[in-house]
Amino acid sequence: MIAVFDTNVLIAALITEGICSKLLRRARTGEFALISCPFIMKELRRILSKKFRLADGEMASAMEPVTEAVVQIIEHTLKIKGVCRDADDDNILACALAAKAEYLVTGDDDLLEMKSYQGIRIITPRDFEALFL
Repeated sequence: MIAVFDTNVLIAALITEGICSKLLRRARTGEFALISCPFIMKELRRILSKKFRLADGEMASAMEPVTEAVVQIIEHTLKIKGVCRDADDDNILACALAAKAEYLVTGDDDLLEMKSYQGIRIITPRDFEALFL
């Protein structure tokens, strides 16, 4: 099973001890293949730096669980425009499509309203966790 986590899921996995962190642990132990892309990784670093004010040394430590969980960071040239209200969400969809993901896991209501995109199921972290129960 291949999944892409939206940035908000990765942030939640790093700053709280809940479903998102449990899913990140599942990825780290190989229960599914977590794939990401440079856009998501850059956005994650930006949010950790600006919103959570992590210094460079802290950044490497904070990113470690994610880098251990992600099996591949795919470079792609796929462009999706105008599907979502937010252009960043289009980039997340492009990552999931390029990764040939079965699931896009997100807490973003705009993406969740879509329910699916070109065969990719768009679901909440809770619904993704339920697949393992």
